[in-house]
Amino acid sequence: MKLNGAFCAGFREAFQKSYVLKKCYYLRPVIMAHRFPALTSEQKKELSEIAQRIVANGKGILAADESVGTMGNRLQRIKVENTEENRRQFRELLFSVDNSISQSIGGVILFHETLYQKDSQGKLFRNILKEKGIVVGIKLDQGGAPLAGTNKETTIQGLDGLSERCAQYKKDGVDFGKWRAVLRISDQCPSSLAIQENANALARYASICQQNGLVPIVEPEVLPDGDHDLEHCQYVSEKVLAAVYKALNDHHVYLEGTLLKPNMVTAGHACTKKYTPEQVAMATVTALHRTVPAAVPGICFLSGGMSEEDATLNLNAINRCPLPRPWKLSFSYGRALQASALAAWGGKAANKKATQEAFMKRAVANCQAAQGQYVHTGSSGAASTQSLFTASYTY
Repeated sequence: MKLNGAFCAGFREAFQKSYVLKKCYYLRPVIMAHRFPALTSEQKKELSEIAQRIVANGKGILAADESVGTMGNRLQRIKVENTEENRRQFRELLFSVDNSISQSIGGVILFHETLYQKDSQGKLFRNILKEKGIVVGIKLDQGGAPLAGTNKETTIQGLDGLSERCAQYKKDGVDFGKWRAVLRISDQCPSSLAIQENANALARYASICQQNGLVPIVEPEVLPDGDHDLEHCQYVSEKVLAAVYKALNDHHVYLEGTLLKPNMVTAGHACTKKYTPEQVAMATVTALHRTVPAAVPGICFLSGGMSEEDATLNLNAINRCPLPRPWKLSFSYGRALQASALAAWGGKAANKKATQEAFMKRAVANCQAAQGQYVHTGSSGAASTQSLFTASYTY
């Protein structure tokens, strides 16, 4: 059957219009995703570069952001009075170590008090760190608040006025922030409400940080309290991380300019079954592989009350795990980098060398572990093998 020219031309025009409409329709989600860009290309570049600097070449983070009360508990154990001067003196010992520390430590998280403290020569701690090539960070959350209608679960405070605080901290030389959300495993916990509420708070915080030029460390911690086994911790950790990354996506957070600070997947502190570092590593990397996008440049684990040596051994096993690991897997330790140093110091100026050597030893060990190259010699001091667990731990 022969079609006339007018019909063919009309059909062709209708088809072209339909094709264009369909093409626009399929492109529409891409266009809509960038309709209101949250960050400029320059902002993204800066955030990405900061995040990558912190975790480059096996480097990790020293979490020196303990509150006044938490630091007081640490000092009490070594029978040192909790005064601002004693807190300042101990941190000066850590920050004034040899410049080679920058090969192991890429970033330091500070508490507000510490950010504005000076060494004995009148030099700001933050400037000392920057001169060593270490990125300065700040604790931004303001502690937990009860979440009504749950079994004593909490959410985190600090969103009010956060943008203004971030802007001021950026002016004062800070380049990244930290926000810790806490979830626990117990009867009917963590609830869906607690998971969603904390995920959304983390995402809102991360978005505000990035708007002000700070790389957000996103810390959803599943506490090690309880007698649950490894498998149950993995299940909960996956649920929490999946919710967090859904929320980060909803809030248009630029993942390449973030770092994740999760718990390792471990059994509860009261669990009678013991697991090897290799079992912890397999459970941890499996949970991350199922939930964390490859766009995230680095994952810096918290130590969660493990002894210094256990935290290092587990990190080393994680970096030797045969599963795909598209992120840098490093550390963001507080207790697991400072316990031996605190014990060596004892509040005495004469112990400066021993204190700094103890800190350097742990920093180097964890840098090696972040590259899967740590070799356990069995010669660690007594302080490094003691459990650092504290029930319902707060900063």
